[in-house]
Amino acid sequence: MSKEHEPVRALVFSASLRAGSFNTTLAKLAAGAIEKHGGEVDLAAMSAFDAPSYSQDAHTQSGFPPGAAELRRRLDANDAFVMASPEYNGSMPGLLKNVIDWVSRFRPQPFNGKHALLLSASPSMVGGNRGLWALRVPLEHLGSRVYPDMFSLAQAHQAFDSEGKLLNPQLAGRLDQTIGGFLELAEAAKNYPCAKTAWIEFLGEQPNSPIDRVDKPVPPPPEGRGGQGVRTDR
Repeated sequence: MSKEHEPVRALVFSASLRAGSFNTTLAKLAAGAIEKHGGEVDLAAMSAFDAPSYSQDAHTQSGFPPGAAELRRRLDANDAFVMASPEYNGSMPGLLKNVIDWVSRFRPQPFNGKHALLLSASPSMVGGNRGLWALRVPLEHLGSRVYPDMFSLAQAHQAFDSEGKLLNPQLAGRLDQTIGGFLELAEAAKNYPCAKTAWIEFLGEQPNSPIDRVDKPVPPPPEGRGGQGVRTDR
C-alpha cells in the first residue's frame, strides 16, 4: 500500500456470537494481515452490533437500538469493512441479516459506497461459501462494493494452530493475497476519484445520479397493486 496517501481504515468483525468461533479467529487473522499491508484496523465483536428483530412499529416508537447505531457509527468511521461470517443452513446468520436491515434505515445509508470483503470459516467441506453468496445480495443491493474474491476456509476445526494461525501455508498465502488485493482497490477508490468512478460505472450505475434503492425509500404501491423497489414496510 502506498505511503503517500492516508491508509485505508477497515472495520473488521466476525458475525458470530459464539465463544471460540472459527470466524472470530479468521477475523483476527484478517486484521493482522490488513495491518501488515499498511491499513488501519477497527476490530469489533458481533455482540456490539446485536439487535432485536426488526419491526417498523418498534423503529417508529423507539428509534434505533444501540447495536444498529453502533454498527452505523463504525461504518461511518471507516473506509471499508471485512466480515467473517458463519454459514447457517446454506445462508447468512439471521442476526447479521437483521442488523443489516436495521442499519439500512439510516440516512444517509451507511453501506452505500463502502468497500467490503467477505470471509467465512466452517467445519464443512465448502467452508461457508454458500452463505457468502447469500450475503453479497443485500450488501450489493445497498451499494457496497463487494470485492469479487471471497475467502472460505473449509474444515476450519482442523485449520488453525494453537496460536490461531493457519496451518496450511498455501491457504495463509491466499488469505494474505486476497487482503492485499482488496486494500489496493479500496485505497485506489479512497485516493483517486477516477478509480471510484470507474468502479461504479463497471457496475452499470451512473456515478453522479441518485440511486433510489440506496437513499430514497420507495412508497408502498396503492392498495391491491404490485410494485417494485424498496418497501418501507418491514
